[in-house]
Amino acid sequence: MKLRTAFLVLVYVLLVLLLIPFLLLCMLVGTRAPLVAVGKWAMRLSRRILGIRLDVRGLENVDRGRPFIFMANHLSFLDGPLLFILIPHSVRVIIKKGVGRIPVVGLGMRFVGFLTVDRKGARKGKARIELAARMMRERSYSFLIFPEGTRSRDGRLGAFRRGGFFLALESGAPIVPVAIRGTYEMMPRGRWYVGKGRVRVDFLAPVSSEGTSVETMPDLMEKVRSAIAAGLEKGDA
Repeated sequence: MKLRTAFLVLVYVLLVLLLIPFLLLCMLVGTRAPLVAVGKWAMRLSRRILGIRLDVRGLENVDRGRPFIFMANHLSFLDGPLLFILIPHSVRVIIKKGVGRIPVVGLGMRFVGFLTVDRKGARKGKARIELAARMMRERSYSFLIFPEGTRSRDGRLGAFRRGGFFLALESGAPIVPVAIRGTYEMMPRGRWYVGKGRVRVDFLAPVSSEGTSVETMPDLMEKVRSAIAAGLEKGDA
């Protein structure tokens, strides 16, 4: 699998070089959909090159006619790309500020509507949440968020941060908990290559955010975390 990963890196370098004029053209004419389509195609190609096997369940829980906030546990660098191609919506992601600085790729992500956030800037974080909620209302975007804030160091579900839940309060959108398993064993934090394995993704029943306030937000956080934890335990059975 080290050879496959190295080959994928080479393919990505070539794709990024080819993407530069395409990105500039999309920015010039102000169109985002073709760039998103190319990004999803590249991620599907990555999955085929790496031979990742997927077991996906629960998509019937997701109404394709309305935006959601998808919240998933975070085990590996693989989680974001896989969920981005599996979620049947026009989905955007709130990413770390450093990711948005990746040459060409970061520019493309920001152009299509991915939002960067700096954990140290509370005021800027609030502005990003308000912008994301406006994008959900005006463009019907859904958002993918990893509420743990970072990849797990030991494969276990960690504590949740509040940022994504502020988006639920601001937008009023339901939250779809997502339980993902298998990616930690394939590419744990600190490993540069992808190992063999099967990934299971469970899209769980939506959790309503209606009627939630800042004071009752911990209850909403616990509902979502408990749903993901139960989904992970069910997958282990």
